[in-house]
Order: sequence, then C-alpha cells, then structure tokens
Amino acid sequence: MRNSPWLVTTYLIVILFGILVALPNVIPQSTLDRLPSWLPHSRVSLGLDLRGGSHLVLEVDRTDLINERVQSLLQDARRVLRDKNIGTSAIRRAGEAVSITLRDPAQRDAAVTELQTLANPVGFGTTVGGSDLAITTPSENTISIAQTEAGINSHITAAVEQSLEIIRQRVDQVGVAEPTIQRVGSDRVLVQLPGEQDPSRLRQLLGSTAKMSFHLLGQAGEPGVTMLSDEGGNQYPVLDRVELSGDRLTDARAAFDQQTNEPVVNFRFDSAGANRFAQITQQNVGRPFAIVLDNKVLSAPVIRTPITGGSGQISGGFSVQEANTLSALLRAGALPAKLTVIEERTVGADLGSDAIEMGIFTGLIGFALVVAFMFFLYGFWGILANLALMINVILTFAGLTLIGSTLTLPGIAGVVLGIGLAVDANVLINERIKEETRKGKSAFAAIDAGFQRAYATIVDSNVTSLIATILLFWFGSGPVRGFAVTMGLGIIISMFTAVSVVRVMMIFIAARKKLKKIDIKPLLPINLVPDGTRIPFMKGRFVGITVSVLLSIASVVLFFKPGLNYGVDFRGGIQLEVTTAQDTDLAAFRSGLSELGLGEVALQEFGAKNRVLVRVERQSGGEEAQTVAVEKLKAEIVKIDETARVERTEVVGPKVSGELAVAGFLALALASIAMTIYIWARFEWPFAVGAIITLILDVTKTVGFFAITGLDFNLTAIAAVLTLVGYSVNDKVVVYDRMRENLRIYKKMPLRDVIDLSINETLARSLYTSATAFLAMLPMAIWGGSAVESFAIPMVFGIAVAALSSVFIAAPILLFLGDWRTRHQKQVQAAAEDVEHATKA
Repeated sequence: MRNSPWLVTTYLIVILFGILVALPNVIPQSTLDRLPSWLPHSRVSLGLDLRGGSHLVLEVDRTDLINERVQSLLQDARRVLRDKNIGTSAIRRAGEAVSITLRDPAQRDAAVTELQTLANPVGFGTTVGGSDLAITTPSENTISIAQTEAGINSHITAAVEQSLEIIRQRVDQVGVAEPTIQRVGSDRVLVQLPGEQDPSRLRQLLGSTAKMSFHLLGQAGEPGVTMLSDEGGNQYPVLDRVELSGDRLTDARAAFDQQTNEPVVNFRFDSAGANRFAQITQQNVGRPFAIVLDNKVLSAPVIRTPITGGSGQISGGFSVQEANTLSALLRAGALPAKLTVIEERTVGADLGSDAIEMGIFTGLIGFALVVAFMFFLYGFWGILANLALMINVILTFAGLTLIGSTLTLPGIAGVVLGIGLAVDANVLINERIKEETRKGKSAFAAIDAGFQRAYATIVDSNVTSLIATILLFWFGSGPVRGFAVTMGLGIIISMFTAVSVVRVMMIFIAARKKLKKIDIKPLLPINLVPDGTRIPFMKGRFVGITVSVLLSIASVVLFFKPGLNYGVDFRGGIQLEVTTAQDTDLAAFRSGLSELGLGEVALQEFGAKNRVLVRVERQSGGEEAQTVAVEKLKAEIVKIDETARVERTEVVGPKVSGELAVAGFLALALASIAMTIYIWARFEWPFAVGAIITLILDVTKTVGFFAITGLDFNLTAIAAVLTLVGYSVNDKVVVYDRMRENLRIYKKMPLRDVIDLSINETLARSLYTSATAFLAMLPMAIWGGSAVESFAIPMVFGIAVAALSSVFIAAPILLFLGDWRTRHQKQVQAAAEDVEHATKA
C-alpha cells in the first residue's frame, strides 16, 4: 500500500495539463492575449443556443436534380444524333426518361452506340460500378434513356460536394465570421452561422440555386416558349433556348444607377461570354432580352445597341440589401441543384447570453449543494471526494477543449448531471471502507479491500450509463449530441478522479498521519442510514409491485389520452419564442395570428408575462411552405406589437421530424436491449429479466409524467429518458452486484434473506447517490428555463423513481424469478429421480 512515485507524478502531470488546457475558458480574452504563446489559448466552442446564430439544414432536391439531368439528356441526345445524321421523328420526355423515335429502324444500333457516349461511369478507380444511364430498346424504332439509381445517387453526391464550396463562397461574400459548413448524410448540408442573422436573407442566400441565363422572347403559345413572371407578376414569353449561361460571369457588384439612383447589379463576362454577348446583341437590336434567375425574370430590357464591352447591368427595383444578396449569389456561382431548407433553428444573441448566465448559475448552485452534502456525509474524507469532483469538472472542460467539442445548453445540463453522478464512485468506495473498518481491518487493509470490492461495481454501473450515452450521440443531433459528449467525458474521467486520484490521496494521508484505523463518519453525529440497518423490504414486495404496475398502466392510458405534448422536433412545424416590452396581450396575438390561415396556432406564456411561445402546425405543401409561413408569422407579430422580438425560431419540416422521431425511439429501444445483454452477460438471466421489467415500469412512469405535466416531448426529452434508462440500470447494478457477492458468501441463506441483506447493505449508497444527482439537477429544474425544462424536470422525477424501483420492484422480481427457478430445478431433479427409480425397477 505504497504510492509509486512514477504513478503520482503521472497523475500530477495529467491534472496540471488539464488545468492549463481548461484555464483559457475562465480567463478574460484581454488577459489571454497577453499570455505567452506556448501556453494553451483554445477555448470550448459555444453552440448557437448559447452565443446566438442560425442553424440550417439544406437538402438536395432529388426531383429537381433528376429533372435537370433529363433536360440535359434531351438536348444532348438531339445534338449527338444530329451530328451523326441519324434521323428522328420525335425526341421527348417520358416521365423521368427520354424517349427517342427513329425514322429508320436500321439505324437503331448506331444510335445506341452514339447515345452510350452520354453515359458516365459510377464510382472512381477500382470502385467503378456500372453506368449512370440505362439505355434500352422497347421496340425496333424506339430507344429509352433513363438514369440508374446508382447514377442518381452519384449525381446527388457530386451536387452536395459542389454545393459545399459554393455555399462557403456565398457565406464569405456576406462576411459571416466562423461559419460551420459541412456535409450531413448523403444528400444534406449543415450550415451554422453565429451572431445575429436575418433568417429570410439566409434562406435566400443559401436556398437559391442562382442559375442565371439570358433568353430572347418569343410569342405566347409557340412551341419552345415558356411563360415566366417577374417579382411584380408581369408575364413574359421566354424562349426555352439559353442564349448565354450565367456560368460565363466573372464578376457581379451592387451599385447605383447614375440616372435613376436606384440599386442595380453590374456584371462582367469572361472572354468567351463577352464575345457571345456581343454577337447576341448585334443580331437582335430592337428585341427584348430577358435575364432569368431561377425561373424568374429579373428584367427584360430591349437591346438598343450592340454591347461589345463584355459587361451589363441588371435593374429590377431592388433594395440595397437585395442588390447585395443578388451580387453575392452571382459571384459565388450557381448551385448544381436546388437546395431546400428542411430545418432551421435561430437563436437571438441576447437569449444565448441569458442561457449562459442561467446555466452557470444553476450549475454552481448544484455543485455547491453536492459539495455540502458530501462534506456532511463524510466530514474530512468528504473533502477528498469534493476535490476529486472539482478535478473531474476541470478535466471535463479540458477534454471538451482538446477534442474541439461544442458546448451547448444541454451540454451544460450534462456537466451538471455529471457532477451528481461523479461522486457515485466515491460514495461506493467510502461505504465499502466503512464496512471493512467495522470488520476490524486496519487503515491500509480497509482502503485496499474497499477499493478492490467497489471497483467491479463502479465499472458495471458506469458501462450501463455509457451505453445510453453512446446511443444518444449516435442517434442524436445538434445540442443533444453536445449533451452526450459532455456526459460521456464526465463518466470516463470520473473513473480516473474518483478511483485512481482518491486512492492515492487516501493512502498518502493514512501513511503521513500513521493512521491505525480509517474512521469515516459524518460531519454531525447524525447517521442518515444507521450501521446494521435490517429493514425487511421483501415483506412489502406485493404492495410495491402492485402500486408500480398500476401507476405504469395509468401512464400508458395517459400516453394515449390526453397524450404527449410533442414538440416541433417530432411533429414538425414552426415554433417561435417572442418577447415584448410590456406584458404580452395573448388575446391580440391569438386573434391576429389565427387570421393568417396557417391552421391551429397555439400560444403559451412561459417564464415571464412578456414572453410567449407561438406554435403553428406543420404546413401542407412540403418544406417551402414552412418558409413562407415563418415570414407571415414574423410580419404579423411585429404588426400586432411593434416592440415584439422573435428571440428563437425553430422550423422543422415533415421529413426531418419523422426521421428525428424514429431515431429517438430507436435509440431508446436499442439502449434497453444493449443493457439487458450486458447484465445477462455479467450476471445471470434472472437479473437481466428483472432489470428490463423494472426499466419498462420506470420509463412508462416517466412518459406518464410528461403527459400529466404537459412538458414538451422533444429531442431533449428523449435525452432525459435515455439518461434515466442508464441511471436506472446503474442503480440496479449496484444492488445486483452485492446480491451476487452475498449469494457466494451465504450459500445456505434463503434467497429472500440474501436480497434483504443486500438491499440494506447498499441502502446508504443508493440513497446518497440519488440525493447527489437530485441536488445537482434541482436548481436547473427550478431556474433553468424553457430550453432545458424538458430535461431537468423529468430527470428530478426519474431519479426518485429509479431509487424506489431498485428496492421495491427490481429486488422482488428477482426474488420471484429465483424462487421459480429453484422450484423448477427441484421439479426437474425429482422427475429425473423418478425416471431413474423406474429404470432400476
């Protein structure tokens, strides 16, 4: 029982390094800039919910991409066959394919050979896997060209990769600092822009394809003419043939017309574009020339004189901001396919700073409550646990800084909850050492035995929590992933601080003070769980299970009626958080917003009388309909109350909401299955069955709690339920581990007595750990605000439920299963003996 100098040095280096890495997070920027360059300067990045900004997820429009490719194939097929003098009577679109009718069937093979040149291989290098086109011959004189599924997916992938760079250029054009632009999945792009942003401008900037083209005008009704409109609704008969494409532009700048003084956009072509522009204007003097952007006519001026300088001007009654946005779009270039905003979350900077203050405030109170409780429980030895807890928090922030993680509001909740759970190992160790001391062991022997006996339990309980955390990260998104990262880091680091560091400190103190005995006792002569407690818990097993089952049945009924208050994450739609200078006039808002024709509009006052939550159902018409509805809502809100400010916006389209719901419930199911398998492998099947039944009862009660309280059931709520699943099983594992140990020691003791003994021996740990987790989360549940109420409030409820179910549900179920197995084994043995006697007879 000596501390290795090398081990102590290693621990000190790790802790000092962690302090240095975490230190910039609490030092003012002005002071940080003056520190030597060799010291760490990086800070934990703050999520948009803490610093304000916009979060958009854009999806490549698959239908639009297919249409673009079909249109391209129509033109290319005409060109290829015309160049080879292969006569056709018709080349037309047939759904998502191109149908070609030949005049001479004898030219079919030659036509197919030429059309094959339009196909491209799918994949790269050794991974090439076929063609992007399927060319078939339905009849002797008919050829069909269709895109293969692999080809469509390949084009989508290429479109996303190209879109990333174009979006990055567009964002750079408007000067947004520290943007996050990355691919998500196979067909989506995530864009996060910190700071105050205008969501409508962002949609225009990011969602516009910005495909610009120049067309001559024809006569309405003629073949090859499409009627297009401008912003004022004026109709133009635009020839489908593109005279000049916008990809020939080299520059576009917002300016003011020298004669009218109105905002315009000046543009310039490259040399090839300038020559073509000059040729067009020379040949069509006196004819209107339409400038078209994304199937909308920007302007259609009449060509007065040939333009040979390679530059031009677009005027369309723009505002200054519109002219700047259009010029930025044209400079960055056109997107290869239309991008649709399928998810938008915008948070005002003021709301973000309030969230930081509230998170720090509730976190510090939670930390102080846990520290005071541990000091009260274990006196001087509780100080060691608190020191380890402080190191845990420091190393958690150091870990977040090193891995470049983003701290979100749920992430702060994860740190706070981790504070309550981190002392679990210290409680286990201290209670074990107290037991060993009562057996008469010396100081070093008690420390050694306490740590050894507690270690396996600590590992088992933390693994179950990590399973829930990993699945939450896997299936979660955005801020919920931030919670999973902080929780996971906290759990892993607590294994180091609570076990390794505390062990070194306890050995050092025992050796330095030459202690003969480790006397761990509370600060005051008040023992919450007296030594030698012998409560006959199994006598109340029928009452406990009956009450639990009835509550769970009631919760299931509540799940269907009145049902859960599903948040915008799961049902889709629009949610706005609005603040007003004076108390919000709910009647005026309800009346004004209901007249917009957006369906059901729900208003909910929360936090203060000048803060209201506006919810609007999912709009029919796809993702774009949500965007239109948001603009209507914001305009009407300001019209109702000029002082109103939209602090937070959440828009979730139908596709995303369905995916989030499936991912959330799948994570919950997989977590339960994974924990059952782990417990089955570590213990025996009755333990696993007992755990899963108890888990179902715990989860149903939590769902019932959501139904009764009307709290938002959203992604944060799923995070709470998953965390409770891990916490509940964590609690069961500690009791199970003691039962398994006692079954080996007291082989002739009845199972009922073994279970009662094990519960009593772990009662202090169960109560104390539940109390620390409860105290850590309580301030956040009371003062945390609407952003975390769906997590903090259910967690406080679930912690109490999990503590009770470990004693009154999990243990009785194990007793029933154990008794059944014993009877079954006796029956099997008796049957075998009967067979043996009959054989001998």
